[in-house]
Amino acid sequence: MANILILYSTTDGHTLEICQQLMAINKQAHNKVSLVDLKEAEIIDLLPFDKIVIGASIRYGRHSPRVIKFIKINQRILESKPNAFFSVNVVARKPEKNTPETNPYLNKLLHKIDWRPKNLAVFAGKIDYPRYNFIDRLMIRFIMWLTNGPTHRDAVVDFTDWNKVDDFGRLIVRM
Repeated sequence: MANILILYSTTDGHTLEICQQLMAINKQAHNKVSLVDLKEAEIIDLLPFDKIVIGASIRYGRHSPRVIKFIKINQRILESKPNAFFSVNVVARKPEKNTPETNPYLNKLLHKIDWRPKNLAVFAGKIDYPRYNFIDRLMIRFIMWLTNGPTHRDAVVDFTDWNKVDDFGRLIVRM
C-alpha cells in the first residue's frame, strides 16, 4: 500500500475532477490517497508520501504561478520520489497537441523549471461557458472562434479522454 499525494491547481474545477478519478483508481488498488489544492500545499509535509502527483490547468496560455513556485521550492523532494505531472488544457483536444511531447503549454512550463517529472501526461480540458464570468466567457469564446472550437454561449463540452485518464491512474499505481 502506497501513500500517494495528488496536488492540483484548477481554475474552473475540471482538473479537480480528473484528480478525483485518479484518486478513485488508486484507492481501488488499496493505496492511501490525499488530494490537496496547491493553494493549501505550503502546509503539507511532503516527506511521508511515497508518490507525488501534480495536476495543473491552463488559463490564457499559462499554468498558475503557484504551480511553478511550488515545484521550485520542493524540487529536491519531488525528485527523490516516484512522481508525475499532468497538464489540463483545451488545446489538447487537437490530436497534434495532446501528448507531453507536442503540447505547447506543457513544453513552455518545462522550459521554466529544472524539475523533470518521471511521468507526464496531457489531458484535454472542458469548455463550460455558463460557468464562466462575462469576461472569461467572452475571451474564451474568442479563442475558440480563432481555433475552430465551440463558441455557442451555452455550450458545455468535455474534451477529456477519460480512458486516457484511467490509464494514467493505473500508471500511478505502478510507479
